[in-house]
Amino acid sequence: MQEVTNMKDERREGSTFREGDQVVLDHGTYQGTLGVFLHLNKDVNWADIAQRNGSLWSHPVAWLAHAPAAVPAVAN
Repeated sequence: MQEVTNMKDERREGSTFREGDQVVLDHGTYQGTLGVFLHLNKDVNWADIAQRNGSLWSHPVAWLAHAPAAVPAVAN
């Protein structure tokens, strides 16, 4: 497992997020996790994300990307 030690901003140009945007964790420990962008935190380098299982988590904004348009829902 790779240790994350550098939190530099690697966001691509045009990677602004709005409330309700479908996002995916593009970097970090939980890479590939899908969710909905809720809002930036007081520290604007972090954002709250509602994950598909209903849990709320904060993740570095630099790790987020817009999710592909057609992401199938998880069936339980």
